[in-house]
Amino acid sequence: MSIAVLHGSTRTGGNTEHLTGIALDGIAHTDIFLREKTILPIHDQRHDEGGFDPVDDDYEHVIEEVLKHDILVFAMPVYWYGAPGIVKNFFDRWSQSLRNSRYDFKAAMAEKKAYVIVVGGDSPRIKAMPLIQQLKYTFDFVGMPLEGYVIGKASRPGEMTYDQRSLTDAKWLNQELKQVLEQA
Repeated sequence: MSIAVLHGSTRTGGNTEHLTGIALDGIAHTDIFLREKTILPIHDQRHDEGGFDPVDDDYEHVIEEVLKHDILVFAMPVYWYGAPGIVKNFFDRWSQSLRNSRYDFKAAMAEKKAYVIVVGGDSPRIKAMPLIQQLKYTFDFVGMPLEGYVIGKASRPGEMTYDQRSLTDAKWLNQELKQVLEQA
């Protein structure tokens, strides 16, 4: 079994990465930093006879990497009570993958497990729940179970170290992932 972490923060070394580092400590994984990729917004051609036109960006490379892994960890800050734009573009482009004749995207994603790590500064354990729900619906659509999530509270750089609850939750996720890997 292998793990890919999709990092959705635009800040290098921020609170989300800090919390994710605790959750993945000692676990082999592949980091995919969406901020380092160019993923253009979708040009919706779902219902066009020919489907989607090819797009000259990094999306296909990223999705091919994602498809190689069994466990996906989606790590992102909460931006205005939702997913950051770079993450939203990534998910929107799943419509393109659903029409890709090279693979059965839905079937491939249904074989994976998803975990989510989000960090926000404005009552995130309440206000990030709609984001968690949105991600669950997104994962449900492709048959991929949401196995668990961690919500951290931090805003300014370095504040993550003060949220003992989320640090404990990240350690739980670390143990959960290790157990899943051992059982494989």
